[in-house]
Parts: sequence; C-alpha cells; structure tokens
Amino acid sequence: MKLFEKMRQQKLMSMALMLFTLSVGILIGTLLNTQVNAARDQTAPDATPLTVPRLSALGNDFTALAKKLEPSVVNITVDVAPPEKGAARGQAPDDNSDEVPDFFRRFFGPEGGGGGQDVPEAPKRQASGSGFLVDRNGYIITNNHVVENATKIRVRLHGDPGDYRGRVIGTDYETDLAVIKIDAGKPLQPVTIANSDSVQVGDWAVAIGSPFGLDATVTAGIVSAIGRSADQLGSSARAFQHFIQTDAAINPGNSGGPLLNIRGEVIGVNTMIATSGRGSEGVGFALPVNMVARAYNDIIRIGRVTRGSIGVSLDRSPQPEVTLRALGVNHGAIIEAVSAGGPAEKGGLRAGDIILGVNGTDVKDGDDLVAHVADTPVGAQAMLSIDREGKPLSLKVTIADRSELYKDRPDIVGESKPKETITSKAEAPAQVKFGFRPRPLTEQERDTVVNRRGVMVTLVEQDSFAEEIGIQNGDVIDAINRQPVNSLDDIKRVQEKLKPGDAVAFHVLKNVTPPPAAAAPRSGRGSRTTVQTRPALDGPQGTYVSGILPGR
Repeated sequence: MKLFEKMRQQKLMSMALMLFTLSVGILIGTLLNTQVNAARDQTAPDATPLTVPRLSALGNDFTALAKKLEPSVVNITVDVAPPEKGAARGQAPDDNSDEVPDFFRRFFGPEGGGGGQDVPEAPKRQASGSGFLVDRNGYIITNNHVVENATKIRVRLHGDPGDYRGRVIGTDYETDLAVIKIDAGKPLQPVTIANSDSVQVGDWAVAIGSPFGLDATVTAGIVSAIGRSADQLGSSARAFQHFIQTDAAINPGNSGGPLLNIRGEVIGVNTMIATSGRGSEGVGFALPVNMVARAYNDIIRIGRVTRGSIGVSLDRSPQPEVTLRALGVNHGAIIEAVSAGGPAEKGGLRAGDIILGVNGTDVKDGDDLVAHVADTPVGAQAMLSIDREGKPLSLKVTIADRSELYKDRPDIVGESKPKETITSKAEAPAQVKFGFRPRPLTEQERDTVVNRRGVMVTLVEQDSFAEEIGIQNGDVIDAINRQPVNSLDDIKRVQEKLKPGDAVAFHVLKNVTPPPAAAAPRSGRGSRTTVQTRPALDGPQGTYVSGILPGR
C-alpha cells in the first residue's frame, strides 16, 4: 500500500514537472514571437529604444543659488499714463522713449501693446521690470525708471498667484534707484548683500529677473569690468553712477533685479545694457550695492537721498591726467564754471581753479571730488586746497543740499514730484471693493438667462480690481464664489466675507441681450398681447473671471 502511494506521488510530480516545463516553453516562445513580430512591424527594426533613467538631481552652485533667491526676487508691473503729445524724457516706459542715447539703454519691458501700433483709445500702458526684497516687512529695491510716472504698481512674488499693490517710499534720479513697499501680511525673505568693493574682474556673476515678463529667469556670466564711470559711458550715465560690467544676459524686464556673486549675495542692481539692437549682447551694467545701500538708507530715513554740493561744473577732458600734468599738477579737479550765488562763488572759487584736496584729503579727479563733497553733511564747512594759476590757496565753503541747489535743473537732479501721486493710489482700501456698478436685470434680460438671475455691470471703475481681471460693461454676474447673486445686497454679503489676498471667482455671462417681444394679431377690441419666450439652450454662455484681491 505504501509502495502504491509512493508511485502515485512520483507520477503526479512528474506530470506537474512536465506541465511546468511546457508552460515555460510556451511563454518563452510567445515572448520571442512577439519580439520578432514587433521588430518586423517596427519602422526602424535596427534602432534601439531609448530608456529614460531614474530621477537623479545633479545640482550645482547655480542650482542652489537659484532656489535660494527665488522667493526674494519680484516681478513688478506698472500702469503708465499715455505720454502727452510732445512730452519730455521719461514719459513712456520702453527703451525707445527713455532718451538714453543710441548705444546705451536702460531696460524694462513693455507688455502687450500690439507691436508698437497706435491705439489712441487705450487709457493706459503697462510695462514690467524686476526688483528684490531687502526687508522681511516688504521693502523692495528697483530702478527709478521702472516705477517713474507709474499710476499703479503691482508686485508679484515667485510662486504666489496674487498681486500686491506697491507704494513708492522714495526715489533717486541720480542713481536711478527707487524703494517701494508691499504689505503681504506675512514675513518675506530678503536677500543678503555683499560688499561690492570686494568684487573683482573674473568673478562669477548671476542675474535674476523678469526679462520680457518671464519671472525668475536666471542667467550667468562673469564680472567683465568694474568702475565703469559716466566719463566712459557718456551721457547715458549720471555723475553718481559707477557700474559693474557683466556678460550675464540682461534684457528688457531685467531692470531693477539683482546681480549676484556665486554665494547668492547681491553685488549690484541691473540697470542698463549696451546694445545695437534691443536685447542682450553681453555688455550689461549693474549699480554696485554699496552705492545702493547708501541711497536706500537715506530714502527709508527721510524719503529721499541727500547729497552735498558746492555749485561748480568740472572740466571733463578726455585725458584728464595729461591735462593736469600740462597745468603743473598730478591730481585734482579743474573748475570749468561756478554757479552764481552758490557756495563756491560765496567762498571765492573761480573758473580755472584746480581743487587739490578736501579737508586735508587729496582729490584724485572730478569723480573723486564729487564723491567727497556729496558725502559731506549739508551745512558743514569744508576746507578746500586750491591751485590758482600755480599758486597754492585754501578756501572755506559751506556745503549746500545738491537737490536744492539744482532744483531748477531736472537734467541733473530729476523732476520734483509730489510723493502722494503714487503712494495714495497704491494703498489698498480698508475694505474689499470690486470696483464695478451693478443693476438688477430687467424681466426681458432674465428671459435670456437660463437660471433667471444675475446683475448687469453698468460701470467698471478705472484701475479697479474688476478692470484688472477683465470684467466689462454689459457683463452679467450671476454668482461670486458659487454664491448666487441677484442684487447689490447679495454682492455686499459676499464682500463682507472676503479679505485682501483672497481668491474671487465671478461667474459671468457675456452678450446678454433681451429677446424681441413677439406681438400677437390685434383683436377687434384693439388689445395686444405678447408671447413670452424661453431662453434658448444656445443662449449666452457663462465663464469664470477670477483674481486675487489686492494685498493689504
């Protein structure tokens, strides 16, 4: 009996082994046949398919830098009123009207605009630039030419779908800098600044900004030169601008963004480029951050930058060293003209005098003199060492406020504008306002709307939230954030639940027009009846129009 059972088990095992071997053979044959057929059907049978490798982040210093700086670099969009006919410099936002001569141009990029076509009915123009956070409370540094003449400033943080209203704290024409502020309702991540005096030619340089409106764009290059002065750049630079030159790509929209070292520290503010066209050709200029810090500290303290002046014009010889040597000195600044009634005239200075020193410190050249005087407190007295026709002389002058001394010279210190122009418009309202005027629908208008509810927009306020997101006169709004709307009271109830920074979605019907009334034949008694119509299934179609309420 045991032998029989043993033989039976061996027979079953043999059969199972045979079945398994057969199954494996069939499977292998099927696979081989499938591959042969696939190869036969493949367009390129001798080509090897590509295999995507497993995810592996390479990473490098630039990768870490970009991730670190993304939250701190902002996109700035401004509304600019159309320039008046024959308006002076700076009225239009694009480079062609910035009156920066030919080769050198300050850049921030226009948006939209139909390729330069005339649109006379357009109430405003839009342009964009860049900036960077320097304080967790929302203070931002950018270029003055980005926000100059703006009627509204909107700031967008990377990764944040909402826009924040910006207000101007102060500007400085002579360095082309501006400080603006947003109230985001949360701590923000500021940049870290470097000491730009430590920058050397050949150092890595990284630019981050919004060229052509493409935010958080990172480009890299090296520092090509340092100390590019107004004399070297001609009339495109101003007296207090000495630039870091870089070949990192800087394009329209980069203006106001940071130039960084390889550690991610700000070394400058991207301001202009040299180009024969309209884009980067590898010659960009950034204002050193040490100069920026001085201007920023003055602006947050008193709203503007104060500089000393003595009221002289200096000789700008193309070869100042040779000129000075010919006049018998090896350093100094030659006075070309003296302003009438200014500190220099009152102190006895004359055209042709050479200023050799200020308060015992030698003056190298004209730029060095301007820097020394500018940093001397307004109202202080300065002792000037003079060479007058080969004879040494000491004269004492009282330092004046440069902006007051040249207030009638906008070409030197810029135009004086009331600060409230932008500040008052940029401040967000205490309560949420949409910025449109509604009215109830008429019975005939309701007949065209499937759910027979909604309000008609009769007026959209200029520069309002409604205008920004695209609500137009004649639109019918039948719901806000899924809440049915049938009256002004319904809208107010929705507004009461919202706060700045909230997302709002309006369900809007376009092209709502009342149907024509169908008249029945007149009866013998002279009466007339109308036939009510039902909304067609292919009537006005709804769509959502949405946006983020302006920040506080």
